[in-house]
Amino acid sequence: MPKERSEIRKSYLLDKYVVITPGRAKRPRDVKEQTILKRSGKCPFCSENIDKNNIKDRINDKNGDWQVLSVANIFPAVSLDNKKAYGTQEVVIDTPNHQKELADLSIGHIQKLLEMYSKRTTELTKNKNLDYILCFKNQGSKAGASIIHAHSQIFATKMIPKELEEEAYLLSKYKMKHKTCAYCDILAKEEKGKRKIYSDENVVAFTPYASEYHYEAWIFPRRHLDNITEMNKEELASFSQALKLILKKLKSIDLSFNYFLHNVVSNKEQHFYLKIQPRDSIWAGVELASGLVINSVSPEKAADFYRQ
Repeated sequence: MPKERSEIRKSYLLDKYVVITPGRAKRPRDVKEQTILKRSGKCPFCSENIDKNNIKDRINDKNGDWQVLSVANIFPAVSLDNKKAYGTQEVVIDTPNHQKELADLSIGHIQKLLEMYSKRTTELTKNKNLDYILCFKNQGSKAGASIIHAHSQIFATKMIPKELEEEAYLLSKYKMKHKTCAYCDILAKEEKGKRKIYSDENVVAFTPYASEYHYEAWIFPRRHLDNITEMNKEELASFSQALKLILKKLKSIDLSFNYFLHNVVSNKEQHFYLKIQPRDSIWAGVELASGLVINSVSPEKAADFYRQ
């Protein structure tokens, strides 16, 4: 068979480029990385160690016990009483079970986690000085996780990241030219192609054309929704099913990952989506010096891995 040749790809909208080098790809089952962090003391996220005064919100199970908990981050990078670094941070404890990762939880439990993101986003939006709300998760040492107990975080500030400003501009420019949303068009196209991971009547998940990370995946609601608070129960359930599928596959090859959901409050033209970026490789000289990313796992092969 002829050797697969490398290809430089541009991202859908942003002026970012990736070199896809399939000839250097390893089989998914050969990619192994220890992601579990070792516990060095008592866990601050286990029920008995949580300060009830720090609890912001909770979602209970049918017995009245907490299933997902949001607490104040006691080591925040930003705070509401600091004009020089204004904002707020919360920790969302995904489960009371210290032994389970998010991939181990039921689809229904994952939906409760997404509902917590929605609840906290609604609450934080009431502060008119906050214009950017980020819900994110770090899992594994390479993803920046420092505590083993399954948790995610919410970061909110008045500063909008430059890349999101650029994305908003390009989406607006596309809409003026085509009279449609770029991401609506992208997911409609990707659903029909070889990068599709999963789809149903509510959501589409796929590996992006110019994936910056091995096994990178995006999940979109079909409806053009501004942010997670606009998703209905059926959409949240579908979103949870797609997320569960992807996380189970990542766990099967022991990959650290980050995922995140952006919301720019003042921009009502967004198409909400979630990005999952595994972290089995480290950007090195080429990436840091040139900004040109090298990815040895093509998104087509990554999608095939997820569909297996």
